Amino acid sequence: MRLLHTMLRVGDLERSLRFYIEVLGMKLLRRKDYPGGSYTLAFVGYGDEKDTTVLELTHNWGTEAYELGSGFGHLAIGVDDIYATCTAIAAKGGRVVREPGPKQHGTTVIAFVEDPDGYKVELIQTSSRSDAP
Repeated sequence: MRLLHTMLRVGDLERSLRFYIEVLGMKLLRRKDYPGGSYTLAFVGYGDEKDTTVLELTHNWGTEAYELGSGFGHLAIGVDDIYATCTAIAAKGGRVVREPGPKQHGTTVIAFVEDPDGYKVELIQTSSRSDAP
């Protein structure tokens, strides 16, 4: 068994695709409209679905926003250079809501960005570098 995908409902699919593709560097893997159900599914990720877990963006036509609720936490993405990644995300218009630094009560270097719908994405430093620039 393996995890196939995580699904987020988004209010503006094109805006969300721009964020995940242009700001976070994912690729659009597939997209399909379902006129009978009035929704579109778009799958994005860093690798092929047969090998990696991907993100499903679901746009229900006519719904422009969602209540995020208190149960959802965040998505997490491993990065080699968290400082350069946050700088690049901010330069592309992404919103860094927690600057890079060690997590509370630990040494792992993390940061948080927010997608256009308000979903949090945690960035986690995966290399051994843990010093600030």
